[in-house]
Amino acid sequence: MRVLYGVVGEGMGHALRSQVVIDHLIARGHRVRIVSSQRAADYLARRYSGVHRIHGFFLRSKNNRVQRLRTLGSNLWHGALALPRQIGAYADVLEEFEPEAVISDFDSWTYGYAKAHRLPVFSIDNAQSIHRCAHPSALIAGQESNFRLARSLVAAKLPRCDHYFVLSFVPARVTKERTSVHAPVLRPEILRARPKSGEHLLVYQTSEGYYQLAAALREIGLECRVYGMRRRLEEEVVDGNLRYRPFDAATFAEDLRSARAVITGGGFTTISEALHLGKAVLSIPVEKNFEQILNARYLAHQGFGECAPAASVEVLHRFLRNVERYSDAVSMYPRQGNNSSLLSQLDSFLHVDEGSIARRLISGKEWEQAYSGVLQ
Repeated sequence: MRVLYGVVGEGMGHALRSQVVIDHLIARGHRVRIVSSQRAADYLARRYSGVHRIHGFFLRSKNNRVQRLRTLGSNLWHGALALPRQIGAYADVLEEFEPEAVISDFDSWTYGYAKAHRLPVFSIDNAQSIHRCAHPSALIAGQESNFRLARSLVAAKLPRCDHYFVLSFVPARVTKERTSVHAPVLRPEILRARPKSGEHLLVYQTSEGYYQLAAALREIGLECRVYGMRRRLEEEVVDGNLRYRPFDAATFAEDLRSARAVITGGGFTTISEALHLGKAVLSIPVEKNFEQILNARYLAHQGFGECAPAASVEVLHRFLRNVERYSDAVSMYPRQGNNSSLLSQLDSFLHVDEGSIARRLISGKEWEQAYSGVLQ
């Protein structure tokens, strides 16, 4: 089957998990054409040929806070400039590939293509949990307006997909039809890694210019292997106890495997990989980014680490004093041996039967049952 696969370019987590799904589809004999933007397109183009680069939505942030007006203005301006590229990619896909099904990891371009050509479209993403799952009111308290805005935006992003595969590192109760919940998709490097507790901290923070965090990390004196804060690096830069590293999937996985603990924003993939490897996590989500705030609050709610509104020396020291307690809680996190929960169910949707796509709905109970008796 010819599958058009769209990957949103904001953050690296979408690209890393999409690689797992794309490799699976290719191994199953499907032909896959990829459409992406920004850093995700760069990463995927190094692995696959014929990646179509488009303009994709991106967030503007400063000092770990989303700048909503600047984000809107920048996207409108760059979107207008990129219009010829968007049209060109549309023509290339239509003429050269003629997809039979579409998978979108929060990408609107491929979703729009599917709807325009009446193709089955499937969503694989964690953000859809905001709209399609229930959440404890305590985790939304104080963020009600941000929650309502995020829920509206997510609902409008990819409406009326044939099925939504929602990824979650905690149990989630589905509230919408055509939805199933699955464990996070993990890279082979993470699945086969044997974790150990080293002396360094793994730091992943995509908000450039977050000097407050860098200053706090210098004060604690521990070796910190820092990713994301300097995106354009081509080689490591050492600044005292801080080692700024360019992103490399294998090196990042090794630094994560051997870290004492993890300090990150509220991104889903880094938190999921850290939990799988038994690492306590300090999450400092980007302010006004409700998806990150919700991830961080779930993390703290389960006892796997802390959620902090801002970085400070006091916050880091408090987290480090409690790392062993958090690590003990993470040891109860249900680790998966592979990604079969999602991939096997995706296969059932892409099964060709007399020229049509089978649309058997899945309950998604397997991931919830894995938590039974373990998490509260």
